[in-house]
Amino acid sequence: MRPYPSRPVPVPLPADAAPPVLLVIAHGSRDPRHAATVRALTRRLRAPHPRVRVETAFLDFDAPSVPEALDRLAGRGVRDVVAVPLLLTRAFHATSDIPAVLREAAHRHPRLRIRQAGVLGPAPLLTEALERRLYEAGLTPGDKGSTGVVLASAGSSDPAAIAVIADIAREWRHTGWCAVRPAFASASLPRTEDVVRELRAEPGVRRVAVAPYVIAPGRLPDRIADGARAGGAEVRGEVLGAAPELARLLVRRYEAAVADGEPVGARWAGARWRTARWAGTLARPA
Repeated sequence: MRPYPSRPVPVPLPADAAPPVLLVIAHGSRDPRHAATVRALTRRLRAPHPRVRVETAFLDFDAPSVPEALDRLAGRGVRDVVAVPLLLTRAFHATSDIPAVLREAAHRHPRLRIRQAGVLGPAPLLTEALERRLYEAGLTPGDKGSTGVVLASAGSSDPAAIAVIADIAREWRHTGWCAVRPAFASASLPRTEDVVRELRAEPGVRRVAVAPYVIAPGRLPDRIADGARAGGAEVRGEVLGAAPELARLLVRRYEAAVADGEPVGARWAGARWRTARWAGTLARPA
């Protein structure tokens, strides 16, 4: 028989335990509109899911920080947390920053089970939210065949994240738009205004719409809006914000991690928590 590890391990929850806390981890910004938008989104989560405790934390600028939020939860006796990154791509924050801060928290609180859910994108619900914002800005479904769309992302230095945005643009084009092209506010090219001008010259495009592929207002979304104006776009959607599609997607990522998520800092390789009716059981390796 394989001996159990000598160091503490997370303890399974009793069958009547509360659902895991859903901790939404947002980027944070000096712009107060960012935190206000994130909190509006988390409020949308609470009403249809009253049994699930929803908390918010930020990687930078805003409070509480992720360590502060997890320390507070552990201090109040919480034993199970699912951290859901409020991020659209698996760039550096999702692959490095968040895992590192969650591992540190798991080391400080060995009885606190922490699981990291997947990022939000790519997902069909996100393109549904993008279309919602464009229709709110004045487009109709009948305009799709004559509209060129700029899918304007914040940008990233990670080539894989940039490739994902390009893939989303290609897939979205096949839903009926005349053209969909990616653009970036920072770190990558092309810029929003340049793509707007290209689309305005494209045969079959009668109008150009800019769809910000960002969650909350801030410096980079403002740069996207400036580029839309500079390029002469006829339609500019708002940020995704507290769109109901984002709320549904957050819940889906949470549920997937609850059902089959591996705890951060698990004491043995391959240990996985299986949850049925919110009751945690630890599947020990054979």
